[in-house]
Amino acid sequence: MTRASDSDTGNAVKFLYSYGGKILPRKTDGELRYVGGYTRILSVDRAISFAELLVKFGELCGSSMSLRCKLPSEDLDVLVSVTCGADLAAVMEEYDRASAAARKESKVRAILFPVKLLKKVSPHASLVSSADSSPKKPPRYPVAGSCPQTAAYPFCGRDSSPVVGVPVHRDA
Repeated sequence: MTRASDSDTGNAVKFLYSYGGKILPRKTDGELRYVGGYTRILSVDRAISFAELLVKFGELCGSSMSLRCKLPSEDLDVLVSVTCGADLAAVMEEYDRASAAARKESKVRAILFPVKLLKKVSPHASLVSSADSSPKKPPRYPVAGSCPQTAAYPFCGRDSSPVVGVPVHRDA
């Protein structure tokens, strides 16, 4: 006995997703295209949560990803950031409308971008002088291997600093 797939029953949504490449203008007419990387199709149950979808994309791509989708009426220069379940539902609703108008199934066009784990932070207020507004040099911390195992340097390691956002300085 064969079982009907999710796409046959109308309970599935298909994502045409790309990752690992870049969005670049085409030389002939300047229209934006996705170049390089990989493009695949993922069919998931329509009731999938946003978190579950990101986990699936992460498993398929090999790392954590942020999701941006192209709306059916737009080009790649307008990508909608999908950051929660409500955003995902709104995107799927737009594709449902486009599918109904075209009387054919549309795939949600998704572009995945790697999540940047380290964010740049501004210098701590104590590093900026209020009198001259010029930044002071951040404190120097020992290089890996010379770090004493004390409470003063609990995060010693190859590239770590006991203060988040302050780079480790190495003597040349």
